[in-house]
Amino acid sequence: MKSETELKNVVKERYGKIAEQGRVDNSASCCGATTPSNKVYNIMTDDYSQVEGYVSDADLGLGCGLPTQFAKISKGDTVIDLGSGAGNDCFVARHEAGAEGKIIGIDFTPSMIQKAIKNAEKLGLNNVEFREGDIDNMPVNNNIADVIVSNCVLNLVPNKEKVINEIYRVLKPGGHFSISDIVLAGQLPAALKEDAEMYAGCVAGAIQKNDYLKHIEDTGFQNIVIQKEKPITIPDDILSKYLQPNDVDEFNKGETGIFSISVYAEKPGKKNVKSKLSLSELQEEENCTPGAGCC
Repeated sequence: MKSETELKNVVKERYGKIAEQGRVDNSASCCGATTPSNKVYNIMTDDYSQVEGYVSDADLGLGCGLPTQFAKISKGDTVIDLGSGAGNDCFVARHEAGAEGKIIGIDFTPSMIQKAIKNAEKLGLNNVEFREGDIDNMPVNNNIADVIVSNCVLNLVPNKEKVINEIYRVLKPGGHFSISDIVLAGQLPAALKEDAEMYAGCVAGAIQKNDYLKHIEDTGFQNIVIQKEKPITIPDDILSKYLQPNDVDEFNKGETGIFSISVYAEKPGKKNVKSKLSLSELQEEENCTPGAGCC
């Protein structure tokens, strides 16, 4: 079993390459990390094209849900997107939060950050920024965000509990999150679970659904709701890269299920209603200066 550092390096290297792939290849594979299937165009992703704020250049086809659709973002909110990629969910969130809101995307892949910044510049958005960093050690201070969103990213992080604790830390009292992710019911075959490509493909890194929800509850979140759930089917031509033909049949007939879920939960406390901060005021509140690695 690879260490946490080794697994992170696998994901960082693979997603550096994925940043340069087209949406079609990414959508037809497992989170862009495996060879695209010849049989299925869209394995995990939901269709963003009708969502207001959608930017096609920022959609790499890497998600497994539409968390911003369920995130209850209000005008003026500060929103953090975990694993922001090329910026698609940030731009959808910005549409909801408006010009008076503040959107922060966090990603640990430099090429993704660069792609997202270029997309934001093309759109002329001055209240959307992208920070390079790990989502299990976010480059933001405590109690900053009104809302946190994430799309098919926590499964890529070895220590899910640490990420959930970080979400709790950076949310304001009364804040909430809406996260789409991959979870399991039953055990994956060893060949899938141990393969680095399948880990980067969002499947091998997924944990049991009940364990996932328990981590959220144990951290202290309340009003936990599964907003959407759908089964994920891995096409046989992808499975056959990792499993023998008999094992593919056994897997397809077995009880193991792979699911995309969108989960909502709230941090306890009363939301503090105050005037929304400008970008410069938010940077001052966070002791964050432009050019210091956070903007």
